[in-house]
Amino acid sequence: MKTATSSIQNAAISLKQSLIICDQLRGKRLESGKKFLEVLIDKKNNLDGKFYPTTAKKFLDLLESAEANAKVKNLTVEKLFIKKIKADKGYRYMRPKSRWRFRGRRVKSSTIQVEVEER
Repeated sequence: MKTATSSIQNAAISLKQSLIICDQLRGKRLESGKKFLEVLIDKKNNLDGKFYPTTAKKFLDLLESAEANAKVKNLTVEKLFIKKIKADKGYRYMRPKSRWRFRGRRVKSSTIQVEVEER
């Protein structure tokens, strides 16, 4: 099988929102997945009344990175499908020196991975 992968480690996005978007993208063509995310970012379409713009931007970056990796491997971009896409819990860290009200807060992150396949 001809595949290409891409991942983003410790992205500052919610794991819950990431899982919702993963479920929507799994099994789609790469181009239709990118269009779906662009519509979410522009707030023209929603998922259960929510838009998730920050999470959608990270996923769009991830899909564009996977597309670039596929081009390097000489795969046909028009034939690419999203084979695997998943989100995992990233590590939690303390916010660095910032405004007094944010000082000492723990920040959550997510690790997202995608694998595209040529069919």
